[in-house]
Amino acid sequence: MRKIFFLTALLAVLPASLGAQNPARGYYKDVFMDSGIMLTSRTTLPVTNLLGLSMEAFVSTKHSYTDPYRFTQADTLIQAALFSGCPADENGILLYPDGAPRFRMVYMNGGRAGKHGSSLGETGRQHYRDFVAAGGSYLGSCAGAFVGSRGVLYADGQVKHTASYLHVWPGLTSSTGLDKSYTAVDIVNGSPLEARFTFEGKTHIDSVRHNGGCYAVMDSAPKGTEVLARYSTKGRELKRDIDGKPVIWAYKASDKTGRVILCGSHPEGAEEDDNLALMAAMVRYALDGNAGPVLKAALTPGEVREMTAKTSENDPAHTRIGDRQFHHFTVQVPKGTRRMVVELRGILGSTDFDLSLFARRGGFAFGDNSPFCAVGETTDKTLVVKDPIPGKYYISVFCETTVEAREGKYGVEYTGRTDVLNGVPYTLKVKFE
Repeated sequence: MRKIFFLTALLAVLPASLGAQNPARGYYKDVFMDSGIMLTSRTTLPVTNLLGLSMEAFVSTKHSYTDPYRFTQADTLIQAALFSGCPADENGILLYPDGAPRFRMVYMNGGRAGKHGSSLGETGRQHYRDFVAAGGSYLGSCAGAFVGSRGVLYADGQVKHTASYLHVWPGLTSSTGLDKSYTAVDIVNGSPLEARFTFEGKTHIDSVRHNGGCYAVMDSAPKGTEVLARYSTKGRELKRDIDGKPVIWAYKASDKTGRVILCGSHPEGAEEDDNLALMAAMVRYALDGNAGPVLKAALTPGEVREMTAKTSENDPAHTRIGDRQFHHFTVQVPKGTRRMVVELRGILGSTDFDLSLFARRGGFAFGDNSPFCAVGETTDKTLVVKDPIPGKYYISVFCETTVEAREGKYGVEYTGRTDVLNGVPYTLKVKFE
């Protein structure tokens, strides 16, 4: 009964702030979960079910502290292919061919921070950084929080800048020295989590699982770091005094980047009550931090725009489109135009993909807001706008073709149109009559 009441209470307030989130359009899916080498081999994330989010994961062979290296060669090869890329997917699973984020958010589990960071390799770590820099959000708990930082401040005052960390929050973390325990957590007054968290009006959570986690060293924190919640351990005799230390904090470097949220404790496995609400608040704030749509170019009437470059050519402005991705363009329509004609054409050998065209005056064009569209199960499309009102029009290309995802031993496995992962080449032309 308590679980049902809690879920009802939490869901009752979701619409109020869900409207503030960036819509999922333009991304392949909402969440990718990293349960990789030396991390907890978690296969589910309950908060995604609560919030109705789509998710995929990489799940390595389970390890333990008594037998920490029980992963296999397959773990190493699959993780490298997913995060660093491979011939079938040059940019890896997190990124589109042009380097844009393919998911709205990545969640990294707890475990062994340095070991997992090292296992990602420099290319994998850089793809994580590129993901955040291009507007995808990152949420990490415990080891995921350590890995998200740039290093560790030890109890003796020594600082270790860790090359195997991601540095997406360029501050220092410090260990709590507390293992296999629980702590209370206080949501900071005015915290953005307050608008995204509710359970009987409380902002004090009595018991959050904790196992070797961290807190933010605020003296090292970059400008813009937000403390969202603090440990509440007053009256407890602990190895280190962590009462009032930041347990959850956030950082968004600019409007063009995603939001990074780091949490020193473990609410991620909760299926009910305060811990689930706390996790929901963090996920929603992370998703609210996605960057907006990116404009590829202003089209020149009469000229053919070639979007045919591969990832390896390092030309994002002309790179192919990925699965369920939008490419956005603009064109200025002059007075006296009788017809605007937009022509989308596939390249020889790549004409069996499902691409769509959308157009809208005055703002980014998507399938749910565009008065003009050309859709269908082919690559080639022609969109005609008769007697267009003069002004700036936004034109978008959308790739409907995507892979088939199924659950496997190591998390998600792709089948079907896997050729879409390296992008679909096309040309675009606008002309006025």
